[in-house]
Amino acid sequence: MLSPVPHWRSAAADTFALVVYCFIAGMAIEILVSGMSFQQSLSSRLLSIPVNILIAWPYGRYRDAFIGVAKRLRGHPFLLRNLADLLAYVSFQSPVYAAILWSVGADGQQIMTAVASNAVVSMAMGVVYGYFLEYCRKLFRVAGYV
Repeated sequence: MLSPVPHWRSAAADTFALVVYCFIAGMAIEILVSGMSFQQSLSSRLLSIPVNILIAWPYGRYRDAFIGVAKRLRGHPFLLRNLADLLAYVSFQSPVYAAILWSVGADGQQIMTAVASNAVVSMAMGVVYGYFLEYCRKLFRVAGYV
């Protein structure tokens, strides 16, 4: 972080970013890829909002740690940053997704299949989300890793 900012502002930026991104990206995946109806997807997305609110700021800190490590490594900065975003997103979101599926009664095989396929999709989503998070942090005037 470049300058000290109230924690609430940093938390608000991270929360806004995750709720908006997951709502839009999740709805697109559920409707266009999974074949869910608009109503089913909307219900799913609305249920995901409280979870995203709870995990947004911890994920933002978690991601910043990955970006910090990537900045210290020698190599291509653009590639390392994208790799850090990818690894942070998949390693954080996969257990959360598995817990959500378990809580709604999915069996072990369903959870493994869903989490594995979600991890593949999350590889691209994590990189895009990293850029979106940095954009939202700028909107909230929160210094992040750019």
